[in-house]
Amino acid sequence: MITGKLTGLRAVETSDLEQLKHWRNLPSFRRNFREVRELNNDNQQKWFQLLQNNAARDYMFSIVDLKDNSLIGACGLLYINWMIRSADFSFYIGKDEHYIDDKGYAEDAVNLLVNYGFNNLNLHKIWMELYEFDNKKLDFFRNKFNFKIDGTLRDNCFEDGRYWNSHIISLLREEFEMNKK
Repeated sequence: MITGKLTGLRAVETSDLEQLKHWRNLPSFRRNFREVRELNNDNQQKWFQLLQNNAARDYMFSIVDLKDNSLIGACGLLYINWMIRSADFSFYIGKDEHYIDDKGYAEDAVNLLVNYGFNNLNLHKIWMELYEFDNKKLDFFRNKFNFKIDGTLRDNCFEDGRYWNSHIISLLREEFEMNKK
């Protein structure tokens, strides 16, 4: 387990799948994900099997509260491109349906995963795609971790009866190192 001050990151276990599926299917969460379909047990099992099969390319973790080792969310570095050393960042705090919390769990867990990506996996860039209405994550990652907007994909999401832009945001290793100082 990778441990921080409040959270730990550990491999996703079979026993986590039901809770992760529940959080993943919350309409308030699902609207922010690229995969918008509600997941059933078969989908969740296939996803878990895919994680096992793509272990060299996808690093997915369960986030646990170190006080009681309870599951509070999920995060990962996915679709790793080893040539350019980049990864797609996936993250949410499911506990109490926070998505991104203000109790320090999100900040601690993101710091753990970003540090792991840059210092253990030797990544150069960590990026994510966020819809323009996902202000919680956009503000969090830009303000707390200094992610930059690389570009905007126009009308890239259909939600609530209209099209929305999505932003590609990223953090480079040297920016992360500068932020730590």
